[in-house]
Order: sequence, then C-alpha cells, then structure tokens
Amino acid sequence: MAKSYADDLPAMAKEMVEYAYTQGSGDNLTLQVVHIDTLAEKTLIDIQRAAAQKPFPPTLKARDEFDGYTIVRKLSDTPRSRVYLALDKSNQDPVVLKAASLEFQEDKEYIERFLLEEWIARKVKSAYLLKTYQLSRRRNYLYNVSEYIEGQTLRQWMHDNPNPTLEEVRAIAEQISKGLLAMHRLEMVHQDLRPENIMIDKTGSVKIIDFGSAKVKGIREINTQLQEEEILGTLQYSAPEYFLGEPGTYRSDLFSLAVIIYEMLSQKLPYGTKVARTTSKSQQKKLKYKSLYTEESGTPIWIDETVRKALQPDPLKRYSELSEFLYDLRHPNPAYLKKSRPPLKERNPTAYWQIVALIEALAIIWLLYMQS
Repeated sequence: MAKSYADDLPAMAKEMVEYAYTQGSGDNLTLQVVHIDTLAEKTLIDIQRAAAQKPFPPTLKARDEFDGYTIVRKLSDTPRSRVYLALDKSNQDPVVLKAASLEFQEDKEYIERFLLEEWIARKVKSAYLLKTYQLSRRRNYLYNVSEYIEGQTLRQWMHDNPNPTLEEVRAIAEQISKGLLAMHRLEMVHQDLRPENIMIDKTGSVKIIDFGSAKVKGIREINTQLQEEEILGTLQYSAPEYFLGEPGTYRSDLFSLAVIIYEMLSQKLPYGTKVARTTSKSQQKKLKYKSLYTEESGTPIWIDETVRKALQPDPLKRYSELSEFLYDLRHPNPAYLKKSRPPLKERNPTAYWQIVALIEALAIIWLLYMQS
C-alpha cells in the first residue's frame, strides 16, 4: 500500500481509515501519514562506512599530482591535518585540500569527526561559512575539498591592525555572528571559535573556516564513536562551562565570540589564562573581568558592559540570543548608560596597587613618627 500511494498520502490515510471501519472499528478514527525523506542516522552511518573504505593520503608537496589535483603549496601542517592549496586539473580552479593526518589512522573517533566536518559544511549554507565542494568524481583517499579564500586569518589581521576602530570590530563580529546563527538554526554548536579559524578576504568579508569540533544535536543517540564530553576547542577561547564537564550551548559560542571581540579591542584576554584552570563553580565565581573602559582606550562604557555580559562565567547570566548581543553592540543599552565608570582597581590594577602601597608606606611613616 505504501508504495502505491507514495505520491498521495491523504488517499492512503483515507483508505486505511475506511478499511478499519470495514473491520468493525466503532471509534471515531483520525489517521495521519508521514513520509520521511531522509534520516540523520543514515547520514552518519554513511559517514562511518565511508571512513572504513578510504585510506589516508600520503604526505604531499608542491607539484605532486594527487587524485585529480595538482598541489601548489602547503598552507598549514598541524598534528590533526595537512592543508594544501591545489588546482583542480579538470578546470584549473584553485581549491583547498584538507588531508587527514597519518598519525590518526587507527583513531575511529578522529576519522568520524573528520568526515562529519565535511558533512556539516555541506549541510549549512551561509556566505559566512566555508563552502565545501561536492565532488563529481570518486575520491580514493580521506580528504575534503573546499573553496580557496584569498585573504588572511583574523589572527594575522589582528597582528596587522593592533588598534582597530570600534566600527571595524563590530563589522567583523556581525559577520562571525551570522555564520554562527546559520549553524545554531540547524542545532549545531561550533565549539572552537578563535581567530585562527576565521578568514578575512580583501573586501573585508569574513568566513568561519573550521568545523572539526562542532557538535550536532542528536549525534549521541546514533551508533557513533564521537564523544561530546571532551574539550575540543582552544582553551583560552573556550567557555567556562566546558571545564565543568557541561555540554556546549549557543551561549558557549557567544562567550568565544566575546573573547575575540575583547581581544581585538585590548590585545588581551578578559580573564587571561585563568578560565582553563577552573574546575568548579566556586572557582569560576572568583574570576575577575578586567574592564575595557579606561581613559586611554576610548571604549564607551556601554560597549564594555555589553562585552562584560557576554563574558559572564555563568552561561545563564549571558545574553540568551546572539541577536540581543549584536543589537547592544550598536545601540547603547539605557541600563548600561546609567553605569558609573568601573572602579580604579578594575580599570587600572597597576595604578590601584601603587596607590595602595603609597598609602601603606605613608601610614607606616606616620606611625613611626608618632612613636618617636
């Protein structure tokens, strides 16, 4: 019956109800028929099967011919992957070829995550996320192919622009957010947002380029090697809840974005390296945010308060939506305008402790004078 009514589900439902009545059912019957096109489980099972079928690529060098590509040069070489600029021999278009690292040939979780990264890049469509190509020919090795972005990482941009304007920072933050929102709409959390994973091209357009640590909702319910408890992101940009063993959420990505914004405005991290050393909520409550607002910085107090809220150690105290955060980055929140400037201890700890030391020294001198 299902096959005969594949294109007419209402007719199928009607016939099934009529059949139930002919069999003596006296109930007031209602039937709904649902046709499922694809299942996420099948997609991930396909990923597992593909992982078992493809060998790892050899180490490549410039001018090597590899699986229909000519290697131009190596772009990066990390313990987890090797990335090359290559030319597609069929049309001479430049592409980026990301090869799985030979060191992980026996690591099933690594292989699944490598393939899942490509699946995510295909599934999420956004001008602010790296585009991965669907290959028309058979692949003989474990690698993926994506667009080549002629530009620089946000890290390099930050080195070249140590004192960006507030508008430049906002423009970058808004584009990163659009990429994150595209992932969040599909119930994905990036989990490794950092300057090295963001590209800026010559026009100022921004793209997130790495999805190797992303979490997809429901993946644990499927027969998979992937584990969500592991901290996959870079420690200094990871949200505090990860260090408590809690799962990442959209607010975790917000925290990472806020760290990047803070760093662009100050060339520093909001909590230094202390977040990664906290393993309890009591320790995280002791984290001290250093204000962006100083006499020299020129950062408005309402911007500082906006970033401060996004960087709260407790995720429930952060913005609940990225859109709220972006709005407050452009529109002074009346509640923040009422804030007085932060105390000297927060604005300039060095000057604060110098004054404290001076007062203590004067007090000691006065006591010695009174005793003489």
